[in-house]
Amino acid sequence: MSIEKTRLASRFRGYLPVIVDVETAGFDPCKNALLEIAAVIPDMDESGCLIIAETHHSHVKPFVGARLDQSALNFNKIDPYHPFRFAVDEDQALAKIFQPVRAAVKRHGCTRAILVGHNPAFDLGFLNAAATRCGIKRNPFHPFSAFDTATLCGLAYGQTVLAKAAMAAGLEWDQAQAHSAIYDAQRTAELFCGIVNRWRALVEAEKT
Repeated sequence: MSIEKTRLASRFRGYLPVIVDVETAGFDPCKNALLEIAAVIPDMDESGCLIIAETHHSHVKPFVGARLDQSALNFNKIDPYHPFRFAVDEDQALAKIFQPVRAAVKRHGCTRAILVGHNPAFDLGFLNAAATRCGIKRNPFHPFSAFDTATLCGLAYGQTVLAKAAMAAGLEWDQAQAHSAIYDAQRTAELFCGIVNRWRALVEAEKT
């Protein structure tokens, strides 16, 4: 039984945009550990504005044989083996993210999710590599397409760095919380929703 597309699905050609941020132990998705992942799922309100609906997050244990680059750990300030991280194995972490994404894809009548990220090739690379390691065949995300908020912010605000773009958009920025997956994903989601809604308002204004 087919499910009718919602306005959100129709807005993005059948794709469900999901804002994702990851924190890692380096730059190589096949060799370096995925340490943290967060996903923000949007929705549309009655007026057609994009809003944040759900946030999902998990700390991740390094996979067996993973490389941990100290320079990356110094940057994101993550201790991969700290007991209070309450980290879970990659397969459990991906399940925490993929299950609600799949549910939202189905609910909106979308074909699949599309990753939204600030320089998303990095996040998508680690997401795909982790899914491959875990033998996940039903990855809900498009395997190579993504929406880049760095590009969108360059167009809308003249800034491509996440912190500077957020401040240019009038959002609060707490440097102490930056470089945690959940904080960066939420700020990125606010930027994405704001830009989409700003474009919608401009289009509506031209019609009047």
